[in-house]
Amino acid sequence: MNVQIEEGWKKALAPEFEKDYFVRLTDFVRQEYQQTTVYPPGRLIFNAFNLCPFDKVKVVIIGQDPYHGPGQAHGLCFSVNDGVAFPPSLQNIFKEIHDDLGMPIPASGNLTRWAEQGVLLLNATLTVRAHQAGSHQRRGWEEFTDAAIRVLAEQKEHLVFILWGAYAQKKGAFIDRNKHLVLTSVHPSPLSAYNGFFGNKHFSRTNEYLVAHGETPINW
Repeated sequence: MNVQIEEGWKKALAPEFEKDYFVRLTDFVRQEYQQTTVYPPGRLIFNAFNLCPFDKVKVVIIGQDPYHGPGQAHGLCFSVNDGVAFPPSLQNIFKEIHDDLGMPIPASGNLTRWAEQGVLLLNATLTVRAHQAGSHQRRGWEEFTDAAIRVLAEQKEHLVFILWGAYAQKKGAFIDRNKHLVLTSVHPSPLSAYNGFFGNKHFSRTNEYLVAHGETPINW
């Protein structure tokens, strides 16, 4: 696993690449890619970082695990490749954007355009075995992605952190609420969306905050 990661992130996360856990994680991931089918494709493991450079981050959305079906995952949480059916959570995200901002539901579930506008779409775990949800959890990825969130929270100000569901909220619990906007609600999954995801207005609230702090709003 060559760490092909955007220069700003490489610098910000440099201490992590030297740590024992990351060396062990690298060995584990390399072996997995050699022995079985793993998603996303190896070159897209750090796609979230490469599409959204450290200096350009305005919004952070935290997911948990990459999609584990063929052709879905491409390194951005909640996002799928062009031409792939919308997973249920993504469908609900688009529905909320439509209800919140009046925007039409797009034809593609590819969220690259968000990443390019400064939305870091970060899964807690960056790889997964095909058809085995959670198979690469607790191998070191969580520590690495915690470090990415920490470095953003400490080195920047006026970011928007969007934490859907208990897992993301726990991961972002330490973020200074006086320095950043932290938006929380239940997860957009069909199991919980009607208990407070729909109507959370996170997309308009994000844009209002960005504009109030002199930033361009996101075109969701």
